[in-house]
Amino acid sequence: SGAPDRPLRIALLTYKGNPFCGGQGVYVRHLSRELARLGHSVEVIGAQPYPVLDDGVPLTELGSLDLYRQPDPFRTPKRGEYRDWIDALEVATMWTGGFPEPLTFSLRARRHLAARRGEFDVVHDNQTLGYGLLGDLGAPLVTTIHHPITVDRRLEIDAADGRRARASVRRWYGFTRMQKRVARRLPSVVTVSGSSKQEITDHLGVRPERIQVVPIGADTRLFSPDPAVPEIPGRIVTTSSADVPLKGLIHLVEALAKLRTEHPRAHLVVVGKRADD
Repeated sequence: SGAPDRPLRIALLTYKGNPFCGGQGVYVRHLSRELARLGHSVEVIGAQPYPVLDDGVPLTELGSLDLYRQPDPFRTPKRGEYRDWIDALEVATMWTGGFPEPLTFSLRARRHLAARRGEFDVVHDNQTLGYGLLGDLGAPLVTTIHHPITVDRRLEIDAADGRRARASVRRWYGFTRMQKRVARRLPSVVTVSGSSKQEITDHLGVRPERIQVVPIGADTRLFSPDPAVPEIPGRIVTTSSADVPLKGLIHLVEALAKLRTEHPRAHLVVVGKRADD
């Protein structure tokens, strides 16, 4: 359908908003800013670490117990920190080796949105995929899934050394079972690439007709050619945060090999850090 005939009131959910690593906080910051520039009213609702947002985009802090904060990750909260049963669930899941935040944030978000029924036209979830987001939230729900975390789970299990380590990884990634169930029931999913769409279909079982691909944009005011830097014919530059199959670097290397049969000057520069041997 076309653009709405009036600005939308958007609740943008992020269960983690780290502004420096991981991508979630970066995505939420830029998406919220650009939606606001289009004239929409955007409110980010998030948990620790809270995202850094641009002027004009309000943040509603829907705090967790922040059990993984530095310098005391996996901490045990003091008795006075507990506010309700969701806090107790969060701590119990951590104590038993699981990762609670997608579930507990979704439950807090559901309660928060219920108290503000009628204030939003759409709820946009950034890959929380928690049980709390199922059912009536008071507004239509759209979810961004960047890629299935089940892929990370499989890679880490394959890399784990020994039965105990593999069991620990499986327990930590226990929340992916919930995410798989929730993803299949979502009315609308947005993802960032064709390969991610295929993975979401293959690993999460979401029907392809319910997935829309919206590629991640680039801020051309920041990322543009610098005339002071000479162009080097045939050079391709990429960044890779980790030397793991998930990042798809092997596909680029294979494509380069094919390209060089027709363009011998083509070469690749990778900016990153090699994994320890």
